[in-house]
Amino acid sequence: MAELLIELFSEEIPARMQARAAADLEKDLASRLTDQGLAFTDARTYVTPRRIAVVFDGVPERQEDVREEKRGPRVGAPEKALEGFLKGNGVAKDQLEERDTGKGVFYFAVVETKGRDTREILPALLTDAIEAFGWPKSMRWATHGFRWVRPLRSILCLFDGKKVDGALSLGDAEIPFGDTTEGHRFLAPGRFQVTSFADYAEKLRAAKVVLDPAERRALIQDGAAALAADKGLLLKADPGLLTEVTGLVEWPVPLLGTIDAAFMDVPPEVLTTSMREHQKYFALETADGRLAPHFVVVANMETADNGATILAGNEKVLRARLSDAKFFWDQDRAQALETRLGALDVITFHEKLGTLREKVERVRLLARGLAEATGADPVKADRAAELAKADLTTGMVGEFPELQGLMGRYYALNDGQDPDVADAIADHYAPQGPSDACPSKPVSVAVALADKLDTLVGFFAIDEKPTGSRDPFALRRAALGIIRLMVENGVRLSLATAIENAWDKLDITGKAARDKVTGEVIAFIGDRLKVAMRDKGVRHDLIAAVMSQGGVDDLVLVLKRVDALQAFLAGEAGANLLTAYKRAANILRIEGEKTPDAMGAALAPGLFDQDEEKALGRALAEARGEIAAALEEEDFSGAMSIFAGLRSPVDAFFDEVKVNADEAVIRANRLALLSELVRTMQQIAEFSVIEG
Repeated sequence: MAELLIELFSEEIPARMQARAAADLEKDLASRLTDQGLAFTDARTYVTPRRIAVVFDGVPERQEDVREEKRGPRVGAPEKALEGFLKGNGVAKDQLEERDTGKGVFYFAVVETKGRDTREILPALLTDAIEAFGWPKSMRWATHGFRWVRPLRSILCLFDGKKVDGALSLGDAEIPFGDTTEGHRFLAPGRFQVTSFADYAEKLRAAKVVLDPAERRALIQDGAAALAADKGLLLKADPGLLTEVTGLVEWPVPLLGTIDAAFMDVPPEVLTTSMREHQKYFALETADGRLAPHFVVVANMETADNGATILAGNEKVLRARLSDAKFFWDQDRAQALETRLGALDVITFHEKLGTLREKVERVRLLARGLAEATGADPVKADRAAELAKADLTTGMVGEFPELQGLMGRYYALNDGQDPDVADAIADHYAPQGPSDACPSKPVSVAVALADKLDTLVGFFAIDEKPTGSRDPFALRRAALGIIRLMVENGVRLSLATAIENAWDKLDITGKAARDKVTGEVIAFIGDRLKVAMRDKGVRHDLIAAVMSQGGVDDLVLVLKRVDALQAFLAGEAGANLLTAYKRAANILRIEGEKTPDAMGAALAPGLFDQDEEKALGRALAEARGEIAAALEEEDFSGAMSIFAGLRSPVDAFFDEVKVNADEAVIRANRLALLSELVRTMQQIAEFSVIEG
């Protein structure tokens, strides 16, 4: 068994592509080794901005010999059939055996294939893997068709400590396999030889490269936190930025910089966005959560002046960035949001759905209508919806589109608008994902719901629905947002009515019929509900069982029923009654196919002749009304408790009563009793779709 080390060394790989590329390369190489009969004991992958390295432990030094027995044609078969068998297996006729299989005498060939040395297999295996490797985006060499994410400079391939002979052909040139690599571009230029993975990792560290991304991440996190702590500050958590910066440096050196006091009156979100998006700086906070006038930049260099020159340059660049932001901040506040509404007339929301101003007017009407259900002041909801999109015309949002809504809040407060109105402007895009905070203030909920309903219904009305993985207008996100807004805030309203209201306000030509759009949107939201609840550990079949009874018109009600059903089925009584339901439904299905005339008879309690069927009949008669009353009061736990009381008579019935009685009238009546049991259970949910 031996070690296989492969390194693909290139110009800088975009940080967002590194982790996926490393995982894909390991998976592909592992599959190719396995296909060649070269099973290994362990595989590890490492990635830096300029290299992907994969090491396999326990790789056999050669393939095992393979001995196969292959059955050929029957003895006496046409000569051409025998010739084809001999040629296909590379054997002569005198090497064949004749064997009686019990179904005739057949020729058999024993084919022995000698295993090859692993070192012979690796060149083609590696070049095929490189040539077939796919990147989200790649570059093409000018003189041939080979593509890679960035120019590929060298290939290291060591097996059992020795270089593998081979090369990647590039048409009129080639990249030979070698046993050398490079360290840090500036701190340790030049190539050096390695003999194993341990030697490789040790020499890279000496050459100022931290190979393991997990270690680089920890060095950045801990170093930045320590710099913050020295100033009595805290590092603002930003996992996404931490991952990105880990992919930008090979030798991380965190440095503490200063933000000019002149910029500290700009909203903190503007400062952090500018630092994060443009400069990849980490923001620092005071103990009470306020933005501190400092930042951390992670250099890829050690310098004689301990980073002073690097810091001075970064602070200079940041001043220029923040000067632009401060200019937009000062300029935008000079004009009230309300005066910007006219500019929305010339911004197209969608060619079939009109301008942004037309969308705003629809959302205003919807928000006023939703105010009662959310507990909002309809006047505030109307005002917030009117101003919600106005910040899209500001210079700040033009520069930082990710701040739309949030800047609207600042500008609204600057204009003297009600704080509830300002908060709703900031919140109306939310929630934009499962980890995004969901608005909870009544005005914010009303406007966010209205905006998402208008978008969802509008695009369905013009037949721009998601297909497969394609969802250019983020309608799945809009549907999930509607679900979270309603469920997390306990908003009780009819989805069908809300959708119809949104459809009514679409003053466009060629829109699909209202009933069609309503049905499609409700079904779409229902599918998203199943996904959202499944991600929270709720069984999809229970959601389907409840939705089968009443759809998803009231999301809060649906989930209350699902919770009660899940708790009920978790108990012994629920599990047994589910079994009884399936047994009853199965009997009814089979008997319906065999003797359809016996089905559909009215239940006649006077025909009961066993105590157990009489007891079940009485229990069902009592439970039906009680369950209906509990459901009317939305007392789902109470309904389940009543339902649980049926377990004993149901068990006794199936234990003691023969459903398929010899007398046809008795049999039909007992089938009617089972039908009644099924109907009673279906008051709760459609048990047929629940998995056992």
